Amino acid sequence: MGGIFSYIKNRFRQRDILIQLILINAVVFLVLAFNFVITKLFLINSFEPIQYIGVPENIELLMKRPWTLLTYMFSHQGFFHIFFNMLLLYWFGQIFLGYFNSQNLRSLYLLGGLAGALIYILAFNTIPLYKEMHPSFLIGASASVMAIIFAVAFYNPRAEIGLLFFGTVKIIYIAIFLFVLDFLSLGDTSNPGGHIAHIGGAILGFCYAKLYLKGINITSWLTNVIDWVGNLFKPRSSKPKMKVKYKSSKERDYDYNKRKHQESEEIDRILDKIKTSGYSSLTEQEKRRLFDASKK
Repeated sequence: MGGIFSYIKNRFRQRDILIQLILINAVVFLVLAFNFVITKLFLINSFEPIQYIGVPENIELLMKRPWTLLTYMFSHQGFFHIFFNMLLLYWFGQIFLGYFNSQNLRSLYLLGGLAGALIYILAFNTIPLYKEMHPSFLIGASASVMAIIFAVAFYNPRAEIGLLFFGTVKIIYIAIFLFVLDFLSLGDTSNPGGHIAHIGGAILGFCYAKLYLKGINITSWLTNVIDWVGNLFKPRSSKPKMKVKYKSSKERDYDYNKRKHQESEEIDRILDKIKTSGYSSLTEQEKRRLFDASKK
């Protein structure tokens, strides 16, 4: 256990966005769980926290509690709810960081959650079945996680992952399976809001990947906003600041070195493929990566 905590602490100190997101979710879950246990044991008639951190389908109530668009994507009820969300976030978040940097991951997590919340609100105010299910509150990181899964799947459709009992499976097949499963579950009245939010996050992740391949990063504006807000809370020093030129725009050494190592492995894999099967066997994406690497 000491080794695990030491690993997490080191990753957190390195400002590992993936670990930070998981820890924030875990802390919020523990606080909510503690509140639930105490109120049940001592028969305390207190307010229900979900009503103040979950996204309401009621637009008027949402206007009074706009912070819920952010807090909902870090809130869970039930151990398995958070366990599977964080497991998927860790697995696919690691793969995501093989293609993009940590700032992209953080911003896509937030945008995916926002997309899920907006499509949930739209559906619960327009679809007859859902309009009868008021009041309703949305919580969970599922939309954010779906955005990350779909971003990986459609940025590199040939990417694979090993699954127990199934062997090696392309991530794009996993993404499509999850999307179809959510779509077929829209008539399930036990958790329709969750399935709708998943679809919203998936659409956002798909758009992110397709636009990124065209040179458009839809998360850059949010990254700039987050950095600007973060700078407001940094203590100002009276000493003259040294100008530091980063190896890559807004990348820290840890992210830069990790990305460079992964890029090197990817180029080696492509070169090995050329040796065995020839240049014509490369995909358009592999040719593009090789071309971009030759210019550096």
